[in-house]
Formats: sequence, C-alpha cells, structure tokens
Amino acid sequence: MRVAEVMTTEVLTVAPETSLKQVAEMLASRGISGAPVVDEEKHVVGVVSEADIIVKERRLPQPDALHRFLHRTNGTAAKRAATTAGEAMTSPAVTVTGTRRVDVAAALMLDRHVNRLPVVDDQGVLVGIVTRADLVRAFIHSDDEIANEIREEVLLRELWLRPEDFELTVDRGEVTVAGHLPNEDERELLIRRVGLVPGVVSVQVRETTHV
Repeated sequence: MRVAEVMTTEVLTVAPETSLKQVAEMLASRGISGAPVVDEEKHVVGVVSEADIIVKERRLPQPDALHRFLHRTNGTAAKRAATTAGEAMTSPAVTVTGTRRVDVAAALMLDRHVNRLPVVDDQGVLVGIVTRADLVRAFIHSDDEIANEIREEVLLRELWLRPEDFELTVDRGEVTVAGHLPNEDERELLIRRVGLVPGVVSVQVRETTHV
C-alpha cells in the first residue's frame, strides 16, 4: 500500500508570515495538532505544531539558571521569541512522497518522532498529508484486502514470484504462506516483506514441494 492511498488531500496550510495566534486558532478550530508551512508555490518549508506554540507557555527557570537554560536550549529560546509560523516552525520538514509504501512513512514518523508527514511531489510541492491516524486506519484492512496486496504487490511485483504457486490464507491478520522457496534467504525476505503489509499481525511461511 502506498502513501497516496491513505493520505488526506485537503490540507490546512499556513504561510511563514501567519501569526502564531492565527495558527493556534486554526489548529484549535480544525481539531488538528499541526500544519505544513508553505511558500507561494506550495513548496513545504516547515511544519508548525502545537508543541511549537505551547513552548510559549512553559515556565522559565529561576533567574540564576536562566543563562544556562538558554545556552542549552537555543532552539527553545528562539521558539519562545517567535511571533509567526515561519519563526516557530520546525525546518526542514520531514516529508514523504505519495509513491512510498506506508511502512516507510511509519518508520519516518517513529524514527523522527513526528505525528504527521506532509506528502510532496518530485518538486517538493505539497499534495497531501499523512498522519499516524491514517496509518492506524490502514492497519484495519480486511483479510481479503491483505491477501490481495500480498499476491499482487509483494509476490508478483516486488519478489517476481507467481502468486498461483503459493497457497495463501489470512485469518484476522495472521498470514500463512505455503509454497516452495529456493533458499532460507528468500524465505526470510518474504516473511519480512509480508510483515510490512498494513494489517498483518503475524507471518508464517511453510515450505511445500507442491501446492
């Protein structure tokens, strides 16, 4: 499954010069936690989130510790002084293209500790946004949808294997693949790749001479 299949195309965006007060009002009214910051050509230049706003509400240390605090947290100090989205945003933004698989998006979110990824085209122009909630929804795909992606995307297109050579069963996300694979490396590759299909809970591969 690709990011383009689960992303939202109607995206709330703000300009670098948008005031933080306006950003806060927009996030609160839409019930979202962040928004891409884009230039006039819709190129993503950063992301502004609730965290970038509530840093202004953080209590400062006592005066004798203030200098050390500011020295250690220059980024936090800059965000406290920010008045616009461009000054408060996190930049460069972590983005993903719509052609990437959803497991790539999931890894980016977890590794970079972000809740959302702007989706861009090859020129960096915003085309959508994908959130952790979108990936959770992808995980609840039916057994039939999971089986179809394994056959068409994993076996046929990526691993160049004939789906008809394998017996595939999916029960509440638990996948069993029965068939012949030339060696242990290919078996492990199949297990890893099937495990990345949204909705798969576990994978078992059984070696058979004939299916």
